[in-house]
Amino acid sequence: MFVIALIVYFLAVEVFPLSRRAGVRLYDPESVRAYVQDHVSQETIKEYLKRLTAFDHVAGTTGGYSMAQYVEGQFAAVQLERLTLEEYQVYLNYPRPSGRRVAIVEPSDLAWEATLEEEAVYDPNDPLRKQTMIFHGYSRSGNVTGPLIYGNYGSQSDFTKLEEMSIDVKGAVVLVRYYGSQTDRALKVKAAEEAGAVGCIIYSDPQDDGFKKGKAWPDGPWMPSDGVQRGTVGLTSWVVGDPLTPGWASTQNAERVSKTDNPGLVNIPSLPLAWRDAQNLLKALKGHGKRVQDEWRGGVPNVDEWWTGDQDSPVVHLRNEQDEYDKKSIWNVVGQITGYEQSAKTIIVGNHRDAWCFGAADPGSGTAVLLEVVRILGSLKQHHWRPRRTIKFASWDGEEYNLVGSTEWVEDNLETLRANSMAYLNIDTAVSGQSFHAAGSPLFERALLRVLGRANDVVTNVTLRSIWEKSKSRLEGLGAGSDYVAFQDIAGTSSLDISFQGLGYPYHSCYDNFEWMEKFGDPDFSYHKLIAQVWALLILELADEPVLPFDFKAYASAVEGYVKDLRHYTDEKQKASKSTLDLTPLSAAAEQFTNNAAEFDQWGQQFMYDGVLHEDGVQAIHRMSYNARMANFDTHLLDLEDGGGVSTRFHSSLIPTKIDHVQPRCLAIRPADLSPAKLPNRQQYKNVLHAPQKWSGYDGAYFPGVRDAIDDDDWPRAQKQVQKAADVLSKASDKLLH
Repeated sequence: MFVIALIVYFLAVEVFPLSRRAGVRLYDPESVRAYVQDHVSQETIKEYLKRLTAFDHVAGTTGGYSMAQYVEGQFAAVQLERLTLEEYQVYLNYPRPSGRRVAIVEPSDLAWEATLEEEAVYDPNDPLRKQTMIFHGYSRSGNVTGPLIYGNYGSQSDFTKLEEMSIDVKGAVVLVRYYGSQTDRALKVKAAEEAGAVGCIIYSDPQDDGFKKGKAWPDGPWMPSDGVQRGTVGLTSWVVGDPLTPGWASTQNAERVSKTDNPGLVNIPSLPLAWRDAQNLLKALKGHGKRVQDEWRGGVPNVDEWWTGDQDSPVVHLRNEQDEYDKKSIWNVVGQITGYEQSAKTIIVGNHRDAWCFGAADPGSGTAVLLEVVRILGSLKQHHWRPRRTIKFASWDGEEYNLVGSTEWVEDNLETLRANSMAYLNIDTAVSGQSFHAAGSPLFERALLRVLGRANDVVTNVTLRSIWEKSKSRLEGLGAGSDYVAFQDIAGTSSLDISFQGLGYPYHSCYDNFEWMEKFGDPDFSYHKLIAQVWALLILELADEPVLPFDFKAYASAVEGYVKDLRHYTDEKQKASKSTLDLTPLSAAAEQFTNNAAEFDQWGQQFMYDGVLHEDGVQAIHRMSYNARMANFDTHLLDLEDGGGVSTRFHSSLIPTKIDHVQPRCLAIRPADLSPAKLPNRQQYKNVLHAPQKWSGYDGAYFPGVRDAIDDDDWPRAQKQVQKAADVLSKASDKLLH
């Protein structure tokens, strides 16, 4: 029936193949977009999510492998090509049932032990519904005791404040809360470690994600009293992927570095905690240290007074014994629809599959939407439709630990990606609310606005573009929050991440399950349908338009804004340090980029005006060369000191015999590309314009080499980074035209 419906649909809108090319039917692009948009099924997505949340599937576990096989089966059902289940051997850790403890052990009259685990969400006797134990991915094993000290959100400024109050953290077990002034849990633990703590406990405060925000589960969407936020404490903004193979793929026989003094790992044990357990710890601090200021007070009930604690506080025992594997299997699922015009050029579409428990919002909503997009585009392929460029679909494993699956795949395919990847489109948590968000390279602004103009919001029935523009939304920067990191910052592939977000949900808890989504997240799955439409339309924009819809005027304008923001940042820091930094080279490079982008955009307008129906072979090659220059730009922003990039000058003598290989981005990947220089102390990050903030991993930093040096109070290094960034930006913008 589906096949009949497909044929009838095309006939109904009077769509006939425009021509045939090696068995490929070239349908009217508008009719393809309309078909894709009209055939997204809420019910199908709902059934996918029900299956995806049927059991826990932490990376490297039996559940994780079973889920990989399920996704592989769905890819195979629509006959994706070059379908592979790709295995990597990576470092992973898991909790031991009796190996974790948080307890007050002194004085004896305050003796108490934390429950640790969440209440059973499902029947505890159901073997398929076993819950993941609470723990931190990439946490350190340890068995420590020390006085309890409360450190607010665990930011560097919070520990500075404790020092100013004469609260000595050395040898202490620190209790901090999630979110706030330090959103990255790994950097909370690292800040505690650098302050001298021997252990760190991170709890979910109801003021940030519980009943103080609204009704908690089961009466509302917020985290209940026993809810625990699992998550990684891998230092993603410092080392991404497997921390034992930083810069190369974690294959079976790959060289591995030590976990000792590893810059990607913290060095003190940590555990997450529910507020019902944290309540007892906070009460025990009464009368110890200093009363905290109002902004340090959380929302845990029945804590009459909030104190910092000190070296005479009650002594807490923190034990975190775990099983660690240097070579644990994870599995990426990858398949493609091969393009008819430039099969080597790829648009990569990705979502991670692994979850800390059942994972309905994170990442199940994204995986369900991915499967629906694959189903629809796969059905078109079965009727001989193909895009101009190859669409590669990827279901990543190990994202939750440290973006491991995607990073290892990028490192394993680095030469090909730098040569041929044209864009990466990511969805992580597709739906946790009704507010549309997008983050990524400014290049995507034109394509994104075009797509948002076709999609109507479910509640207001106005276009997402109208909502976007009315709220003065803009593309946010990419930090270290999901699988785009290795693509944007290592491979130099222009990346975009989209989602519908809400005020909050039981993040990384077993309460993030199908029932939560059906009751509170998206009861009729209408926003799942909407984001599937947006994602599919974006894919078509990038994979099937004759000219890539990249917006270099928007990019140049954004870069000028980045330079202004850097100037404000520098001015504030210079006042404190009495140092100076000359940003003139960056300003000049940004101005040059603006001029080059305007000229380059005129070429593109001419290509679009001339059209492609009657172009000859030479015109087609010039059009594809123009596309390659656009896709090359973010790659040319990589700092590959020893010549890892190549010029994209177009010479007639270099016209290849196969169109597939027009304008490769690099001829070879050298060992130098994998290590020195780049971002000092963060050598995997090679993009001079984009990287996660060093001490705020979920947030993006522009000109990260300069900012890192300023933050380290190394002004000579900052000046060198200014010149390096200016040189790289100038060369990249020059290659647009020459």
